[in-house]
Amino acid sequence: MTLAIWANALLTVAQVIGGILSGSLALVADALHNFSDMASLVIALAARKIARRPADERMTFGYGRIEIVAALINYTTLIVVGVYLVYEGIMRLIEPSEVAGWTVVILGAVALVIDAFTVVLTFKMQRDSVNIRAMFLHNLSDALASVAVVCGGILIILYDIRWIDPAITLAIAAYILYLAAIEIGGPVRTLMLGSPPDMDPAAVLATIRAVDGVEDVHHVHLWQMQEHEVALDCHIVVPPHRLGEVDAIKGAIKRAIAAAHGIGHSTLEFESEPCEAGDMPVFGHAG
Repeated sequence: MTLAIWANALLTVAQVIGGILSGSLALVADALHNFSDMASLVIALAARKIARRPADERMTFGYGRIEIVAALINYTTLIVVGVYLVYEGIMRLIEPSEVAGWTVVILGAVALVIDAFTVVLTFKMQRDSVNIRAMFLHNLSDALASVAVVCGGILIILYDIRWIDPAITLAIAAYILYLAAIEIGGPVRTLMLGSPPDMDPAAVLATIRAVDGVEDVHHVHLWQMQEHEVALDCHIVVPPHRLGEVDAIKGAIKRAIAAAHGIGHSTLEFESEPCEAGDMPVFGHAG
């Protein structure tokens, strides 16, 4: 992975110089994207290292969420880069300039090789981590952008189509913004303490209510402590005459939600009647 970081850094410098000398905005766009790739690699790897720290008195839930923060940072940089490229592409469409096609093709091909190497390196890792997935998508989009840059350079050499360079830049920007838009919601939802997207809260409630001794449930909070760790806390109402069985009922609930929904961390508060007057909200808390 360190090799990929250095390769992207050197490529960024080469593409910026080549883009300026050749007059290619698409090449500069690809360089900026490569720079964001390098940054995403550094951020992702640093976050992964920090996430392995155990919980302590300062971070009682542990440091795992740093990977979610890293993913959000990487998707945000994708949006910033995409918006900037849209602006530059439109300006260059209005005033097309001469582009040195061979410089674009050669540097674009080198970029494609490096981007493809990084994509292959992170392909398996990205399946189980939103942090690594953000980094993977950074590099995948850049690999596709490099393909577009090479094709654009060839068209410039063969047909001297000057508008193709800013057009490709706009296509790269559109793809970057599309990727960021469809992926950024996951990290935002997690950081907002949203319920896991692949879990049905109503089904979790049904599982709890089906446990013998449970009369009702309210004040439910269901969220992801970390990317693959779901947590639950709620109030459980039991009949007054069964308060002595609270430990057994608690154990039954924990076993049921772990087996049916994979919830391994839960905090359950028991009461014989709702602790507050009036209708209790099922989710969240009153007031």
